[in-house]
Amino acid sequence: MDATTSSGASSSLPLHLIIDDALALVSPLQQSFQRSQRHCFGDSAPGEFPLAANPSIVLHATCSFFRKPANFPPDFQLSMSELAALDMCQKRAIFKPMTQQEREMFKQRCGGSWKLVLRFIMAGEACCRREKSQAIAGPGHSIAVTTGGAVYTFGSNSSGQLGHGSLEEEWRPRIIRSLQGIRIIQAAAGAGRTMLVSDAGRVYAFGKDSFGEVEYAAQGSRVVTTPQLVESLKDIYIVQAAIGNFFTAVLSREGHVYTFSWGNDMKLGHQTEPNDVQPHLLAGPLENIPVVQIAAGYCYLLALACQPSGMSVYSVGCGLGGKLGHGSRTDEKYPRLIEQFQALNIQPVVVAAGAWHAAVVGKDGRVCTWGWGRYGCLGHGNEECESVPKVVESLVNVRAIHVATGDYTTFVVSDKGDVYSFGCGESSSLGHSTITEGNNRHTNVLSPELVTSLKRTNERVAQISLTNSIYWNAHTFALTDSGKLYAFGAGDKGQLGTELVAQQSERGTPERVEIDLS
Repeated sequence: MDATTSSGASSSLPLHLIIDDALALVSPLQQSFQRSQRHCFGDSAPGEFPLAANPSIVLHATCSFFRKPANFPPDFQLSMSELAALDMCQKRAIFKPMTQQEREMFKQRCGGSWKLVLRFIMAGEACCRREKSQAIAGPGHSIAVTTGGAVYTFGSNSSGQLGHGSLEEEWRPRIIRSLQGIRIIQAAAGAGRTMLVSDAGRVYAFGKDSFGEVEYAAQGSRVVTTPQLVESLKDIYIVQAAIGNFFTAVLSREGHVYTFSWGNDMKLGHQTEPNDVQPHLLAGPLENIPVVQIAAGYCYLLALACQPSGMSVYSVGCGLGGKLGHGSRTDEKYPRLIEQFQALNIQPVVVAAGAWHAAVVGKDGRVCTWGWGRYGCLGHGNEECESVPKVVESLVNVRAIHVATGDYTTFVVSDKGDVYSFGCGESSSLGHSTITEGNNRHTNVLSPELVTSLKRTNERVAQISLTNSIYWNAHTFALTDSGKLYAFGAGDKGQLGTELVAQQSERGTPERVEIDLS
């Protein structure tokens, strides 16, 4: 493109305030100006030179894009920023395998712009930690995924959920050797069940092959002790899995949500059997709205949607305790938009579903919680239920980047790497190990408190994961930027990844798990 213009044209160029935020909304193309000189592609008529609204794209275009051959033939219909956004999309793992037709359909689903496609992909990478190390504190067992895609499991193994070909417990992290050559990018844990998602969009499952109300309630369930490819999903490119107590949900790279095994009462808009292995597209408004993250609670599902107009959250399932966020306790068979975020002027970027309560981190760093407030898990200083999202006022001076929820427990990670927790103190899973007069480490916490035991590790925490099940004592993982993993809480089945001394069944102070996830 000819970067020169006449002096008259240069003087008429409007100035624009450009916001440097990879997740910012991409605004419409700025008004173009007429150029008197010849267009770069040889047209005699004046062309357009639209300014981009995202400087990360501009910098990529000017500093990187033109220094090497492009990954695609020239497209005279695209602006410089659109070409740069397409080039950046090509470097993303989920975009590379797409055919040209799939890419065009993906583009239209995201809003008709490559900048919006890039924004969708980056939003999913940020909130789900795709392509990064992860630690999952499941019900009685644990999963650790390295940056390179290797998977370690440890803890309870009554249903083969560790994937090692046996039913023996593991008290130390052990790599799943049958996955050699397969790179895993995301993991999910449920009671007696594990699911893994590969960088090729394939899903592997092991443990119980059906769902009951508790781990041992499903009579006659077959157990699978090594990872098996989920055949019913082999034609759908999956990027995330989430396991609730009665169902499983998966998210495709195009932002479609599919569910399994909810039961025969149509709580997710379709009728299935408890051991149904066929995926069902989640009916309703999300059929036409791309989703970047899903989160499964005990009996409900949250979906973080990404639209050209902004980010939003939808909920579906059981409304008991107000956890669907609509101002009532009514069940929802189809996904329904949680409207309160608009009233609060919050654009959600991370969503977490606990057993009975939920939480969101906004783009501005504010934290909202709602649902059943038992033990203070909402962080509002009481145990009241909240049927719509409410800002945690005691965290207004903290810029949050991550939130995790469990069974009446909540953790928040700040942009400085500090960790705050509140809710049920059972099993020492909150990390407040200091015993003070009249209190102990099992005390419930009604308002957010800094987890000083993690602060003393002198590590910057990037992710928290805690047990999200009402049938297991909770344990908690803290994963640092450097790839170190710390564990505390219940450890009676080896789920902490370290041996407990004497007759101990839990650990109140974070201890390093001997595994490098970097």
